[in-house]
Amino acid sequence: MVRYKATIAYDGTNFQGFQRQPNGRTVQEEIEKTLTKMNNGQPIQIHGSGRTDAGVHAQGQVIHFDFPQKRPLEKMRFGLDTQTPEDVAVKSVEIVDDTFHARYLVVEKTYQFRVDIGKPRSPFRRHYASYYPYPLDLEKIQRALPDFLGTHDFTSFCATGSSVDDKTRTVHEASMAVNDAGDELIFTFRGDGFLYKMIRIMVGTLLKIGNGRLAPDSIPAIIAQKDRNAAGPTAHPEGLYLVHVAYE
Repeated sequence: MVRYKATIAYDGTNFQGFQRQPNGRTVQEEIEKTLTKMNNGQPIQIHGSGRTDAGVHAQGQVIHFDFPQKRPLEKMRFGLDTQTPEDVAVKSVEIVDDTFHARYLVVEKTYQFRVDIGKPRSPFRRHYASYYPYPLDLEKIQRALPDFLGTHDFTSFCATGSSVDDKTRTVHEASMAVNDAGDELIFTFRGDGFLYKMIRIMVGTLLKIGNGRLAPDSIPAIIAQKDRNAAGPTAHPEGLYLVHVAYE
């Protein structure tokens, strides 16, 4: 068996998330169907760098799978890319060592979150940015962002339903940019890993700060409380993108 690593992108709008489920269309299921077809009907299982929820997008999700034959890389990429549905793209394929694992060897992930703040809202962004129609003081958000940096127990920013016991994570980057038109915010978060819905809760909390309903210096106290109820609401999934997964 040859182990392949692939970087894929997908529009999460019509998926119930990345991971295979009994009900609902998933990215894993669609790619596995294509690989099985390419393998003359013999099932192939893929492993992803992590899950993404329903509606969440990816520009740089990483998967690995074992395939019985060694194929020219562009032929393998092209076959996967053209035979998967149009909301999935296969950006690159490489052969890796048998010890490579898309999930267990991740050292860092980068996510972006897009917020449409235009008035009126853009109908063309409705699946690709979370809409926020209320007033925002962007200076307050900029002041709050650095408080996420470093190693913390992020229990307050983890949704219920997580099966992870250790909620300590290290955040290396937490930044916000505004597009040239001034009607979209782009948050970037880079760290060694993120908890269930953590980025969406961070963004929901930052928007609450920008709206004046939380103080700009409230993040350290929210982290210290280790209580989900202390943080802001969970932002909608359509604004979230998995941008990059890094390995050693």
